[in-house]
Amino acid sequence: MAFDTLDEKIYGLIGYPLIHSFSKDFFNKKFRAEGINARYVNFEIPDIGDLMEVIAETPNISGMNVTIPYKEQVIPYLDEVDPVAARIGAVNVIKFVRGKSANDFRLVGFNSDVVGFTDSIRPMLKPCHKGALVLGTGGAAKAVCAGLEQLGVAPVLVSRRKREGVLTYGDLTPEIMDANKVIVNTTPLGMYPHVDECPDIPYGCITPEFLCYDLLYNPEITLFMRKSAERGAAVKNGLEMLLLQAFVSWDIWNRKG
Repeated sequence: MAFDTLDEKIYGLIGYPLIHSFSKDFFNKKFRAEGINARYVNFEIPDIGDLMEVIAETPNISGMNVTIPYKEQVIPYLDEVDPVAARIGAVNVIKFVRGKSANDFRLVGFNSDVVGFTDSIRPMLKPCHKGALVLGTGGAAKAVCAGLEQLGVAPVLVSRRKREGVLTYGDLTPEIMDANKVIVNTTPLGMYPHVDECPDIPYGCITPEFLCYDLLYNPEITLFMRKSAERGAAVKNGLEMLLLQAFVSWDIWNRKG
């Protein structure tokens, strides 16, 4: 099917780096399969300040996804933020609300990570999963915490840096591990090409009651997942979450208003 490239809609992903992302292939396959005159592009920008230049140079841009490390940094560049995304403090979907001219548009931020994460992890939860350790404190961690709270699981943030309300990896005693049998990695540790890295948690405390979920999906089995599975834990990567949030992104971009 031939299309007029002048009418082609452009969607894209901003982040840095983007070697890990499957979104481009997913959306472009969708466009071809469904006969949609659109193209998905990776915009690998080393600084969030480059965002408006990307938009200016891409007049047919119709929607964006946002990934590491810009889910929080992008917010000041938006004209409006959806209440859910505002409460979380992180945006991973940008909708372009067009006016009458090419330069007349508003940028509205949304968060589809919460839906993607909750729908992906919900079937794996068991009665013993009352508390969760969320590794990392960035935009993805905020969405994960919101999703866990919706599911009735109490999240505890874990970071390398000591701060109020956040545990460090050195704080993870056997008692804390036993009280938090869900562990979610939201850090880039273990992401391709650094596949020999993993979060520094006490893996010896993990038992078959644990559920260890990694938001990474490249590689398919991260070192965090492998070491957890060796202790009998249920493990899952973030590919399904990516697909679920991609469906939500498409709905946001294409709904009226």
